[in-house]
Amino acid sequence: MKLGCAGVHVLDHLVIGIESIPEKSVGQLVETIRASAAGTAGGTALVAARLGAEVRSLGAIGTDILGDTLLALLAREGVDTAGLVRKDGHQTSSSVLPIRPNGDRPAWHCIGANAVFTVDDVSDEQLEGLDHLHLGGPEFLGGDAAATLLQRAHAQGATTSVDVLAPGEPGMLEWIAAALPHTDYLLPNDEQVLGFTATTDLVEGARALVKAGAGCVAVTQGARGALVVTETEVVEVPAYATNVVDTSGCGDAFSAGFLRGRSLGLDLRGSAELGCATAAQVASDLGTDAGVYTLEDVRSFAATGDRLSAS
Repeated sequence: MKLGCAGVHVLDHLVIGIESIPEKSVGQLVETIRASAAGTAGGTALVAARLGAEVRSLGAIGTDILGDTLLALLAREGVDTAGLVRKDGHQTSSSVLPIRPNGDRPAWHCIGANAVFTVDDVSDEQLEGLDHLHLGGPEFLGGDAAATLLQRAHAQGATTSVDVLAPGEPGMLEWIAAALPHTDYLLPNDEQVLGFTATTDLVEGARALVKAGAGCVAVTQGARGALVVTETEVVEVPAYATNVVDTSGCGDAFSAGFLRGRSLGLDLRGSAELGCATAAQVASDLGTDAGVYTLEDVRSFAATGDRLSAS
């Protein structure tokens, strides 16, 4: 699988062992502080490379040391970073995430160079030869520009997917609506689906997104697993049991696993199971690049791992 991951690339700074934020200038010892490549494009790129895909990152970063670090973290996973354009005067997008004991992760975030990424930063040569283009954060481009990029990928023979970063708000759906008819797989979370469509039923909301143009909507539901909806199918798969440490990269991991499953010829259920198994792997450690695993490891876990109840 030759996969291009375009859009949001972030350098996450993760802190584990947080019980509370200290008052005033008081210090606090924590267990671990580490950095990880992340983002709806960057995190998906990293995990997909772990799963054996040939991955090309396409996006914008700064000329700062944060950008140097992000490039190094992606490159050591085998991701081709030549398509990451460095923008003078803009810092590399970065987040600080204090991880609570239950895996929750409030965040401080700087948008940085992601705000100035445009379709002109992606050449036709960078799209050439791709089997699939994944666009993370289409809202930064706007619907018309995102549609143009996805159309260009289709013209090169690639399939496409989209993962929205913004929280679920009806106005956001209008902002990116032009991209949906050019999206083979839309990969939102449950809160986004309900918010985008102003519904209270997840299947109904996913069907509304299919009606708006998306070919397939694969929805993550946290501990409830995933829901996949097309014009003719509704598939629900449970999450896998794991010792949750950090959930910050789970959505990106699901995207990578689901898309890798489709590239391997798995049906929608099998692809969603591979996505959920990949997310469980990432949740069990700190950061999107948590642990060490291969496609074979994750497929074995998908086949034998314990499932969580949907209730």
